[in-house]
Amino acid sequence: MDHTSDGFRKRKIANIAGAFALAAIPARYALERGQWADAATLTPTPGDLAWSRFPQAESIVWFARGIGAARSGDPARARGDLARIEALRDGLTAAKSLYWAHQSEVQRLAVAGWIARAEGRNEEALSLMRASADAEEATEKHPVTPGPIKPARELLGEMLIDLGQPAQALKEFEASHRVEPNRFQGLYGAARAAELAGDTAKAKTYYGRLVALGQGADPERPELKQAKSFITAK
Repeated sequence: MDHTSDGFRKRKIANIAGAFALAAIPARYALERGQWADAATLTPTPGDLAWSRFPQAESIVWFARGIGAARSGDPARARGDLARIEALRDGLTAAKSLYWAHQSEVQRLAVAGWIARAEGRNEEALSLMRASADAEEATEKHPVTPGPIKPARELLGEMLIDLGQPAQALKEFEASHRVEPNRFQGLYGAARAAELAGDTAKAKTYYGRLVALGQGADPERPELKQAKSFITAK
C-alpha cells in the first residue's frame, strides 16, 4: 500500500465528490469575495489529477474564470473560458450525462451574459442571465454539491445593480433567497439594492441580517463595514 501523502491524495480524489470539492472551494472563495481578477486566473488544481474523468467538476473552474475575466474587464479572455465550458457541456451531452450537461449550460449562459455586459450589450446580457437563472432553478440540487457555486439569480441581481436598476435587482435577490436562503452575498445584494432603490426599511432589515450572519467573520470585510455604517446612520 502506498502510504505517501501523494498516494493518499490521489486516492481521496478518485471520485466526483473529491474532484468537485477541489474545483469548487477556490472558485467559491474568489467569487464570494468579488475577487474577479483572482477568479480569472484559477486553473484545475492539482494539475496531475485526470480532470478529463470529471468534466462536471472542471466546468466549475472555467465558470469562475469566465465570470472573473468578464467582470474584471477582459471579455476576450472570458471567451476562451466560455469555449471550454461549451466543449465540456458537449462532452457531457455525448456521454448522456444530461444533468451535468445542463449545469454546464447554466454556467455557459452566465458567463456569456457577463461577457455581453462587459461589451455593452446590456439587453442581451440581461436576457442571457435570466435564461441562466431560470435554467438553474428548473433542476434539483445534486447530492454531491451543497448548492450552486454562485447562484445565477444572485448574479442577475448584481447585474441589475450594475445597470442602475436596483428595484428590479431587489426582486431578483428576494427570489434567490427563496431557493438559497441566508447567503452572505445574497443578503448583501438585497440590502444594497434596497438602499439604492430608496427602500430604507428593507435595506436596514437586510443589513441587520447580514451583520447577524457575519458574527465572528472578518470585521474588515467591506460588506459588513457598510452594513454597520448604514444601520448606525439610520
